[in-house]
Amino acid sequence: MAHVADWKKGIVKSLINEMVAKPVVAVVNMYGIGGQQIQSMRAGLRQHATLKMTKNNLMLLAFDEAAKQKPGLNILKDKISGQCAIIATDLNPFNLFRQLEATKTASPAKAGELAPEDIIVHQGPTPFGPGPIIGELQKLGLPTSIDGGKIVVRKDTTLVEKGNPIPANVAAMLPKLGIFPMIVGLDLRAAYENKVVYERDVLDISEDYYKSLFANAVTNAHALSIAIVFPTTETIMSLVKKAFREALGISIATVFPNKYNVKVLLSKADAQMLSVALAANYSNNAIVAKVKPVVATPVTEESKEEVKNVEKDKEVSEEEAVSGLSELFG
Repeated sequence: MAHVADWKKGIVKSLINEMVAKPVVAVVNMYGIGGQQIQSMRAGLRQHATLKMTKNNLMLLAFDEAAKQKPGLNILKDKISGQCAIIATDLNPFNLFRQLEATKTASPAKAGELAPEDIIVHQGPTPFGPGPIIGELQKLGLPTSIDGGKIVVRKDTTLVEKGNPIPANVAAMLPKLGIFPMIVGLDLRAAYENKVVYERDVLDISEDYYKSLFANAVTNAHALSIAIVFPTTETIMSLVKKAFREALGISIATVFPNKYNVKVLLSKADAQMLSVALAANYSNNAIVAKVKPVVATPVTEESKEEVKNVEKDKEVSEEEAVSGLSELFG
């Protein structure tokens, strides 16, 4: 730190102390934030973080010195450009990112700033009554007319496309139309924690992102273990029930009677007997008169569903399923 003035050394030392003391260090963009907003944001962070601004060359010096105690910290030097600041905090990078995003507010545009999104004036009434301002609106390219004592925009009109500079006359008119296209706040560029640097795109994820990933992984693993018949504490009950249903289906297909399938077999036999009688050209009346069904009702879609989904009609415990399997093929 040779050839550095004493007051600059004091600033650099303060930065170093903060970066070494806190587990997380971040660089944030400060462009376009007014002094009053900065004070408000600093107060909001005070409980968990410190926000320090100074000349960029002093920040670079501080990173070089702090990196001697925190290896890898100097990678953040690449993020020092333009109007920026350093945050040192005990919040993890993801929580810090969300807290900084919460500081952002809509703000008027300045002439020459690049539009963050298409700036569109939507169809409908404006706040203005009839007057000379209609000429100003038309100069911006807005199709206008008078309706109900108000100046009305006749159709949606894009004044500035995303990424293009905002002309001075458009910047002056937008606040009057209630349009504030710029989003101003502490914009995190990157954060360092435990020798790892997290870029903005890594941090910009929903709060429940990883919870959803784990939940999906558990669901998929459970389904896979069922499909390959891999017994575990979590899957054994489902596997036993699946085996019971499949065994029941086989016993019905092979006409192997037992207490679990006898009603279905009788119903199936009754339906087949009626079909044979009809095929033998007996009249429906003769069948009704001479043949009484063995069960109260013939096979229906409901009874078919009963065969396919026994556990939905009657919950089968693990013990019952094992016992049923033994009886089916014992």
